[in-house]
Parts: sequence; structure tokens; C-alpha cells
Amino acid sequence: MGTKWQRVLLEGLLLCLVFFLVFGPISSLVIWSIAIRWYWPHVLPQEIGLAYWKQALGLQRDWAIAAVSIWDAFGTSILVAVISTALVMTMAIPAGYALARFRVPLKALILLLFLMPKAFPQQPIFVNLLPAFTRWGLAGTVPGVILIHILVCLIFGVWITTSAFKAIPQELEEAARSVGATRWCTFWKVLLPLAAPGLLVSTVFVFITSLTEFTGTFFIGLPFVTTLPMLLYSSSGYNMQFASVIAIVLLIPSLLFMVLIQKVFRPEYMGGITG
Repeated sequence: MGTKWQRVLLEGLLLCLVFFLVFGPISSLVIWSIAIRWYWPHVLPQEIGLAYWKQALGLQRDWAIAAVSIWDAFGTSILVAVISTALVMTMAIPAGYALARFRVPLKALILLLFLMPKAFPQQPIFVNLLPAFTRWGLAGTVPGVILIHILVCLIFGVWITTSAFKAIPQELEEAARSVGATRWCTFWKVLLPLAAPGLLVSTVFVFITSLTEFTGTFFIGLPFVTTLPMLLYSSSGYNMQFASVIAIVLLIPSLLFMVLIQKVFRPEYMGGITG
């Protein structure tokens, strides 16, 4: 009996710990975003309100609050993320199919090359790219930032897409070819629908990575391209309330995408496709 209660108590403590680790930082962001005045040694804010939210969303203009509207930065972030995702997936789908289905020479080396931007510290890479981007007239421009985001995100697009195509039994493709389907028809009507869950996951990873990318945007985009992560960085040193508002706004797309995936691809549907 005592062992049972000890196990229940341990499970409860672990659950509380997980809950705290997951929702603790988010709850802190929420509290900071509505705190008008919060000074040491007070545990909770002395004054709360939505002034920083209204200022960030452009609903009011109070010069006493050190915050600006986030809509321009939000629009730039979405534009860069959408274009980067579209271009990355346009390259990743055929590349992933080729790496999964064909005998490509030095396949392992090619896959490792896509890891290069993540295998080394990013700052030296972007510092070395900056002179080239400056010569090409891409530094401080949206197209330049998009190119950097493609470089950063291509790893997720290619690796996850390759895994998605590898998970499909090759017998299905051979069966379609045996009844007269062309390779293009087989790819379009058989492989692509079966790989759709993996491609969706890849697309989500690429989009979220681009939306939250900071280092490449900082080195290549300054001083003319401002995204939400850039605005978050510039405000975090002097205005925790405004920085918390931006951080929550950056979290929302990730949460919406996770909910969308769960709604569109139910577990039994996912199991039917992959199993």
C-alpha cells in the first residue's frame, strides 16, 4: 500500500515538474506582457493593464510607453517566412525524392553538406557571407534575408522530406509502374499523397525556423530589414513588457500549426498512411 502511494506521489511530482517546465516560462511572459509597473522586491506586478499590447498592436500611441507597433516587423517576418518556405520546399521535395529513391553518388556526403550551417557556429558563417552579399547588393534587403533563411532552413526541408519518401514501401511504386503508370504519374498520384504528412511536418519546421531566425537576419538584414526576432532582441534589453508581447506573438504561429496538424491528420489517419 505504501509503495503504491509513493508511486502516485512520485508521478504527481513529476507531472507538476513537467507542467512547470512547459508552462512556467509562458506564464512569466504573460505576466510581464500585462505588467505596467513591476519592481523589486514585489512578487507580482503592482499595476497591470493592456497598455503594451495596445501599443504593440497599434491600437494606441502613448509616447510614455517605450514600445512601437509590431505590424511592419510582423508583415516582414511573414513575407520572408512564406517565400523562404515555398522556395525551400520547391527544392527539398525533388531532392528528397531523389535521395530516397535513386542511387545518388556520395549520398551520405550530400546529406551531411546540408548539415553544415548547423554543424558549425553560425556567426562566422554569416560574417564571411556578409562581404559577398554587400558586393551583390543583397545586404540590408529582404531578398538577401530570404537567401540566408533558405540556407538555414534547407536542412529541415531535405532531411525530413527524404525520410518521408523513404518511409513509403517501394513495392507501392513498383505496383503503380506495373499497371502502366509513368514515373511522373506515380510520383504525383501515389508517392506525393502518401508522403503528405511528412511533407507537412517539413513545411511547418521550415516555416517556424524561418519565422524565428535571428542570427542570419541580424548580420545580413541590418539596418533596413526588421523582423519580429530583431524587434524582440532590440527591446529585450530595456523593455521586458514589450519584449514579452513580441515573444508571445512569435509563439502563436507555432501553437496554431501544432493544432492544425492534430486536426487535419488524426492519429488513425497518420497510422493508416505510414503503417
